[in-house]
Amino acid sequence: MSEKPYKFDRIDRQILALLQQDASLTNQDLAERVGLSPSPCLRRVKALEEAGIIQQRVTLLDRKKLGLSLTVIILIGMDRHTPERFEEFGKRVSELEEVQECYLITGQEADYMLKVAVPDMDHYQAFLLNKITRIPGVSGVHSSFVLQRVIDRTSLPLGYLI
Repeated sequence: MSEKPYKFDRIDRQILALLQQDASLTNQDLAERVGLSPSPCLRRVKALEEAGIIQQRVTLLDRKKLGLSLTVIILIGMDRHTPERFEEFGKRVSELEEVQECYLITGQEADYMLKVAVPDMDHYQAFLLNKITRIPGVSGVHSSFVLQRVIDRTSLPLGYLI
């Protein structure tokens, strides 16, 4: 049984765009900005949450001010391509707080791509040797170090909504 696609209107798109920019907006502020009274605005936000479109609201922190100035993109190859191997890798890597993103990928020599935040090269070396290479099945690691964040957004493009 497939889910019915959610039908978005102009106000839904405005609500989503505003919340992507600032999840701390009060319902009153949000309602004023989209031209609704608070009750209908809250109903729309609740409907978007219940539909799973709004998954969570987060606070973004400044990496550098927290001393996490090194971002590393890691490509990881696995020794075997079995569901058990992938499941174990996913479980183990999800326990590592340094890992910001993890993707199972195709089209590369690697099977996974990770984005990792650490304070410096010494911490990265310890992370790599004591955590990543100890995960069963990891057969190869290629690291790239981010020099500059040219684009670093968390918002999704809403122009495609139906």
